[in-house]
Amino acid sequence: MTQALYNAVGKVTMEKLTSIRSKMQDDTATAEDRLLAALLQEIEALAKNRLSVTENEAEFSKGRAVWVERTAQTHFPHIRLHGGALEDDPIK
Repeated sequence: MTQALYNAVGKVTMEKLTSIRSKMQDDTATAEDRLLAALLQEIEALAKNRLSVTENEAEFSKGRAVWVERTAQTHFPHIRLHGGALEDDPIK
């Protein structure tokens, strides 16, 4: 998949979510619209989380203090399912 296609998919996804949110505000959304909105909101949240992790890793690579989501000093959680880092231990 090309970067242009990724960008287009993201843009269309956000446009559809905006459209459904408008229908929800107007109280014209169907049950299917509401289900789709829930999925699109999850995708949006995962994308925002992924960007946050990327920015955090960039700051860490510059030697700056960053947040670290850990359950223990020696264990990084498996945050892949939450849309975060693609690696289990992104800050090595």
